[in-house]
Amino acid sequence: MTIPLISRHEQHGAREGAPRILAILHQEFSSTGRVGQMLAERGFAIDICRPALGEDLPPTLEGHAGAIIFGGPMSANDPEEFIRRETAWIEVPLRENKPFLGICLGAQMLANHLGGRVESHPEGRVEIGWYPIEPTEAGSRLMDWPGMVYQFHREGLSLPRSAELLARGTEFPNQAFRYGENAWGIQFHAELTRAMLHRWIVRGADRHASLPGAQKGRDHLHGRLVWDRQLRDWLDRVLDRLFGTPIPARQDGQRPPRPADTLRA
Repeated sequence: MTIPLISRHEQHGAREGAPRILAILHQEFSSTGRVGQMLAERGFAIDICRPALGEDLPPTLEGHAGAIIFGGPMSANDPEEFIRRETAWIEVPLRENKPFLGICLGAQMLANHLGGRVESHPEGRVEIGWYPIEPTEAGSRLMDWPGMVYQFHREGLSLPRSAELLARGTEFPNQAFRYGENAWGIQFHAELTRAMLHRWIVRGADRHASLPGAQKGRDHLHGRLVWDRQLRDWLDRVLDRLFGTPIPARQDGQRPPRPADTLRA
């Protein structure tokens, strides 16, 4: 039996008739986190689709202003049907030139779709915690970048021949890239709220702490105190560049205040 597209919504106070962003998640209780909060602040409504749970992806983004594929514990190389279906579906935003953001698993799916590769580190190393990145010349022309970002992955991606590298790392060199003007892939996680970070640490960080290159849970929390503000500001700039702000600014030229749940996150 086919399950209808969009099983639930994240409104965050969006007005009636607000432009919609399609958010593709991979677990029943996954969240759009800070990305969803910031998009709501801009006046977007969020439609949630979970292909991993049998939900259908739309054949077109005509009714959406863009799409985001979030991360997940699975690999972009896994044989599950929904992985293949999502990877192939990326052709929709590319063909229609709609803004697209791939985060971690989503970035790896984008790389695979464009002919790149997703592979483990040759020495078995991982990035789980806070790690430095450096923008390329192309990335620096677009915006300022954070020096440290939050990572939670065991595989990296090769740069597709048709893509432009925007930021590089040490252990996994390809950290952010874009294809054309509207499709971005980022290996790291800027979407985590404080509550999400605590859940990830409880459920996984210490379990993976023995892996080569992984950091202990306490280092995840300390890193957030030191580096998260820069990462959040960078995410703000990326969302502005990709999706814009569909609601008019206030008369004083400032963006409307953030919803209360954003301030608490």
